[in-house]
Amino acid sequence: MPINNDTDKAALNNLPVVAIVGRPNVGKSTLFNRLVGRRMALVYDQPGVTRDRKIAKANFAGMTFTLMDTPGLFDPGEGDQPAVVTEGMRKQALKALSEASVILFVIDGRLGCTPYDQDLANMLRKQKAPVIVLVNKAEGRGSEAGVTDAHCLGLGEVAAISAEHGMGMSELEEFLSQHITVDYGDDEDAYEYPSDKCDEDDDNEEEVEFIPKHSLKIAILGRPNVGKSTLVNALLEEEAQLTADYPGVTRDSIAFQWTYKDRAIELVDTAGIRRKSKVDGVVEKLAVYDAERTMRFAEIVVLVIDASIPTQELIEKQDLMLASYVIEEGRGLIIALNKWDQVKNPEATYKHVQEQLEVHLTQARGIRCVTLSALKGQHLTTLMDEVLVMEKMWNRRIPTATLNRWLQFTVEAHPTPIVAGHRIRLKYMTQIKSRPPTFKVFCTKASDLPDSYVRYLTNSLRRDFKMPAVPIRFQFKTQKNPYELLRKKK
Repeated sequence: MPINNDTDKAALNNLPVVAIVGRPNVGKSTLFNRLVGRRMALVYDQPGVTRDRKIAKANFAGMTFTLMDTPGLFDPGEGDQPAVVTEGMRKQALKALSEASVILFVIDGRLGCTPYDQDLANMLRKQKAPVIVLVNKAEGRGSEAGVTDAHCLGLGEVAAISAEHGMGMSELEEFLSQHITVDYGDDEDAYEYPSDKCDEDDDNEEEVEFIPKHSLKIAILGRPNVGKSTLVNALLEEEAQLTADYPGVTRDSIAFQWTYKDRAIELVDTAGIRRKSKVDGVVEKLAVYDAERTMRFAEIVVLVIDASIPTQELIEKQDLMLASYVIEEGRGLIIALNKWDQVKNPEATYKHVQEQLEVHLTQARGIRCVTLSALKGQHLTTLMDEVLVMEKMWNRRIPTATLNRWLQFTVEAHPTPIVAGHRIRLKYMTQIKSRPPTFKVFCTKASDLPDSYVRYLTNSLRRDFKMPAVPIRFQFKTQKNPYELLRKKK
């Protein structure tokens, strides 16, 4: 199966798997965050917030294991989730049980064992993995009855904990150490990130070839119900994500380690993002915030758009806003026109999309659009090939000598403006970083250089070096006049 967050397939095969299960709203995600050591899963005092499995490598008290957070197992007849979502959540939780080496069964210490907890206990007795019962929310006086009920379940070890306050973790450590005996050592970073430093005096004529040394992080972004989770499942070739013809199914940002053409990839599915005025409820706000945070830490963003809707409504203001946000953050952007098999007039629809992008996203002309059908698995290879091309352009480094020849030619073709009787001089240019490509230009009167001329330089560089849609950043710096300093001293 694909693994999210810090783990990969090899790690899952070598590390014991600890699954956290229980009814909704008993504190499973809070415990997950506590054991992982950082806030990864959405937490809110409402049943059914978690809908997909979330997996991470945990280092807890010297033990290293793969930790799974699972959706809550609803008592039949309870909850307000749609039936298709409840059933999908149940399948995700049961799949986690089948892969677990140790099961952490969490109950609410304030409520004690409900009849459905007893039903779940009967189900867990049939599992091969050992079960540790955790009575959560035990920081108050009202939890004694819950501890007594937990012992009556007859499942094995019982620990009273408070995942929110960190209480009872030593007892949990003691019970876990009975089943997890192998210490895998420190979790070292398996990848090296290429340096973004650039020597401003480098006159090397040869362009440095991009060699990836870490997993490429791809975020799948878009409005609700456009097929983001279906696209992830299609790429991974399995039902890794809960999907339904119902908006707002995905809430947590779920990452999966994957390999495409020998390229290590971290594929992150995110919650659908609606207009801020339409975002309703705390859970949706948390999900949107998590999706936006994921986008900021991604390298390439695939913006999924539902192509089956009427052509005139195809590119909405929200899509353009998301695309602008991605470009402003300096991420590589690719548009995925999903459900293309349902489009009645493909040529006119594609032309409309291109026109809208050219008009409204002038800061990144030439954005690649890929038509596909995630449900039928059409053109997925084309999408991933475009992603790899974008990655190379996003990481590109141009030699300083080449840049300065280009700068001289570009300025001669379109001279800089005259300010206060003197023409602004662009003296020297170098690339100071990649990811995205960023260039520093030493010039006179940098503050007076108009935005229109900066756009001219950006579009010319993007065209001449064949980097369509890549976010390009310029920094202009005015060098101090040494003679001016002498005048001030006198």
